[in-house]
Formats: sequence, structure tokens, C-alpha cells
Amino acid sequence: MKIIVDNDSCSGHGRCAALAPSVYVLDDRGYNSMNETEVSPENEAAARVGANNCPERAITLVD
Repeated sequence: MKIIVDNDSCSGHGRCAALAPSVYVLDDRGYNSMNETEVSPENEAAARVGANNCPERAITLVD
């Protein structure tokens, strides 16, 4: 699975990292600063939780 973050849509709520800190990385201002990232199988469930709780829907998961 890959994570794709639309950095322009991220508003810095930080819910993704709060719910899945092993998957999502925030910059020093609290914005998701990830580019396209491969997720290990053991982190896929956490990646889904973080993506599903993004209020802007700035995170796309691709299987």
C-alpha cells in the first residue's frame, strides 16, 4: 500500500499522526509533510485509520 498526501490540502489538524504516529510524519508546523510513501503490511491498518480521520481528505491510500 502507498500513501499519497496532497500537501496543498493539508490544514495541519494532525489527526493522522495523532492516530497513527508510526505511519504519518508532521513537519515542525504540524502539517503532513510526507510525499508518496510505501507502507509496510503491519502498518496498513494504522494508515487507514489516519487517512479516514483526515478532515480535508488530503490522504489517499493506493493498494
